[in-house]
Amino acid sequence: MFDQLSELVKQFGGEAVVNNPAVPNEQNDAVMHEAGGSILSGLKDMVASGNISDLTGMLTGKTPIDGNNPVVKQLTEKVTGNLGEKFGLSSDAAGSVAGGLIPQILGGLVNKAKDPNQPGFNMNDLVSAISGGQGGGLMDAVSKYGGQFGLDQNNDGKVDMSDAMSAVTKKGGLGGLLGKLFGK
Repeated sequence: MFDQLSELVKQFGGEAVVNNPAVPNEQNDAVMHEAGGSILSGLKDMVASGNISDLTGMLTGKTPIDGNNPVVKQLTEKVTGNLGEKFGLSSDAAGSVAGGLIPQILGGLVNKAKDPNQPGFNMNDLVSAISGGQGGGLMDAVSKYGGQFGLDQNNDGKVDMSDAMSAVTKKGGLGGLLGKLFGK
């Protein structure tokens, strides 16, 4: 996952980092590496703190990936702070880097995860990486018991990530999905 994220940071880092006069050229690679690491750790922090609804909205395309998106805002603050602290960039310069990278990188991650032509990278991989591997356990439990509770959203005989993503975008959202699973 970090490799795909690093690839996206390099892809979109030209304008936000390399062509940014506030970032010394000798620090370009280190700044991009730090930005990628901060984004991944920020996503993991959101999952650990239970901030699932904002992530779900972003991953399903329900909320646009722009400066108004709560995930983008939270990650921009984290990346801005880390770049300022580690590289001595002003808050304006660090904010410019973060604001230029984060929406593009998150959009790229979501598009890659949804693209069936991206071998070895899918929504399950993304959720697993963000949740520190714990998303798989949740998905295993949902797959095992979900059919009994009417969670097979696409009627393909199994409950998987596409069913979960479909369920959280329908009326009732994640609460409805969990309610079905736990009989509430």
